[in-house]
Parts: sequence; structure tokens; C-alpha cells
Amino acid sequence: EAGWAAMHARLAGVDAAAAARIAPTDRQRIQRALEVYELTGRPLSDLQRAGRESAALEVSVIALVPSDRAALAARIERRFDAMIEAGFVDEVRALMARGDLRPEMSSMRAVGYRQLWGFLAGQYDWSEARRRAIIATRQFAKRQLTWLRSERCERWTAFAPDVGARFAAQIEASGP
Repeated sequence: EAGWAAMHARLAGVDAAAAARIAPTDRQRIQRALEVYELTGRPLSDLQRAGRESAALEVSVIALVPSDRAALAARIERRFDAMIEAGFVDEVRALMARGDLRPEMSSMRAVGYRQLWGFLAGQYDWSEARRRAIIATRQFAKRQLTWLRSERCERWTAFAPDVGARFAAQIEASGP
């Protein structure tokens, strides 16, 4: 009722650190930070800081990254087509039929759901829905890879024939 600017201001009142980090237009993160505060009575930034400080285990972070963007794009396309064959359109049709969901809800804005909703609502044809869904998935994968580059971790080429053996050797080398 008050708008997202007011919700961001409320967040600043209970968790200034989180509010400084979260953009005033980032509705999902504002909502989540406020939910955490309401449910736990503690600011999200305190809980996050406590989690980092109390980590007693040494953690090895390993990321599998694609070596070839064209191969990744082809895999995304095949995966989307397999999802369609497995009943994805019927799933979205059933969600629409419930009557309590709308396309602007965060759950319906997920990659694939948004594009199929538009198709089923008659906003565009199947060819356009498929094209949009695949493009959105590729853009999401690109954002994931961009985020991953900022993480401190060992990167291995995904889908390499020896990746499983290399991963097992890394675990064994790290000890109990």
C-alpha cells in the first residue's frame, strides 16, 4: 500500500547495512530482508555476518563452467525442448487455470514460465514463445557466469571427460 520506497525506508530503519546494499527498486530483496527480520527479530545483515564468522569448516568451492558458449546455447535449446516434451506447457496451463496466479507475480516471472504464460494468453505464437524462452535462459546463464567470475573458487571446464575423476581427486586430497 505504501510502495517500495517506503518499504526500503522501513528496511533502513531495521537493517541499515542491508538497505545500503539493496537497491530501492529491488523488490524481491527488500521483501526478503524484511521477512527475515519479521520472522527472526534479527537483521538479515547480522545473520549473514554471523554465518560467515562461525564457519568452522574449511570449504573448497568448485565451479563447473562451460568452455564453449555455442555448446552451452545448444544445450539450453535442447533442454527447453525436452521440458516441453515432458509437459511444461501443460504445467503452465494448469497454473493459469488455478485463478490465484497472475503473470506479474515473482513465481510466474521465472524463466520459461513468463514466456509460456504469454503464449497461452495469446500474446504471441509458439515460435515466438520458444524463441523468447531460450533467449531468456541464455541471458540467465550469462548472468550466472558473470556472478561466478566474482566468486573465489576453482573453476573447471564443465562436461570434460575427466571432470568426475578430477573432482574425486580434489575431495580425497583435501582429507577428512
